[in-house]
Amino acid sequence: MPKVKVRKFLVSVEEIYHEGGPVAEVPPRRGVVLAVIENPYAGAFHADILPFMEDLKPLGLEMARKLLAALGVDPAAIEGYGKGSITGEAGELEHAALWHAPGGYSMREVLGGAKAIVPSTKKVGGPGTRLDVPVTHVNASYVRSHFDAIEVGITDAPRANEMVLALVMTTGPRVHARSGGLAADDVKGEDGLR
Repeated sequence: MPKVKVRKFLVSVEEIYHEGGPVAEVPPRRGVVLAVIENPYAGAFHADILPFMEDLKPLGLEMARKLLAALGVDPAAIEGYGKGSITGEAGELEHAALWHAPGGYSMREVLGGAKAIVPSTKKVGGPGTRLDVPVTHVNASYVRSHFDAIEVGITDAPRANEMVLALVMTTGPRVHARSGGLAADDVKGEDGLR
């Protein structure tokens, strides 16, 4: 199995006080952790790429822990999450798809067993490519107040033989959420949907 080679990490946290309405009593926080790694399959077609998914699991856990620490909250305070990946031009979309399981399961583990599927997106692109990572509630995908997206990217990545892996977490809904639907307080948490 290929060894995961990290070039760099980027961690970013924002606090949102308002979007033109009243200032939030507790401003929601949104955090991102990105890892730029070498793509061991860049430049040629490889039929068996699945082993690298297993290799990415420790990195997923490391990233989820970094992000939680940067947000500075207890795991129970995380209400939303998402993941994404960008593979460089010498790679293929399927390489980016290898992040699905390691990225999602790592956040669920670090957060103590969140129930909802971790939404995801992926693409192929060059340095500076931006990606809108979808966000949903950690225990119920139908909580409309938590439908969101966080734009991620790094100016010098991914290079042709690299991948950018992303995890995102939030501590609450959109700052002025008022579009109805299932409320976070009404989540049953049985099936990851409601």
